[in-house]
Amino acid sequence: MTSLAPIDCVIRGELDIAEARRRARAAAETLGFPTVRVYRLMTAVSELAYNLHIHAIRGGVVRIRSIERGGRIGLEVVAEDDGPGIADVALAMRDGFSTAGGLGSGLPGTKRLMDEFAIRSEPGRGTCVTTVIWDR
Repeated sequence: MTSLAPIDCVIRGELDIAEARRRARAAAETLGFPTVRVYRLMTAVSELAYNLHIHAIRGGVVRIRSIERGGRIGLEVVAEDDGPGIADVALAMRDGFSTAGGLGSGLPGTKRLMDEFAIRSEPGRGTCVTTVIWDR
């Protein structure tokens, strides 16, 4: 496997969202991901980074690292903040629910785009979303 150095993208503003998306794309292309999976990854990273920008008081970080399991190559994406957290994660995972007036498809859409998805949140302490997409 071609291993990549871990990538940390600090999200403070809209330009940081674009940079995280660009770096995710470059990582996936370097590892030889098929185009459709590259675009799924880019969309998920955009959603996660946008959530950090909108909901976390001081932004957060998107971490991208290459992984290997069972002969498959993947990219793990972790979006983490120390913001207000999510009071009701089950509600936040429902299509159409939004606290910011959006479409309410960010977290549930990200879950559908990625192969693995986990979320941990504690009100007043922050949120951590961990996702993985495999090359096939």
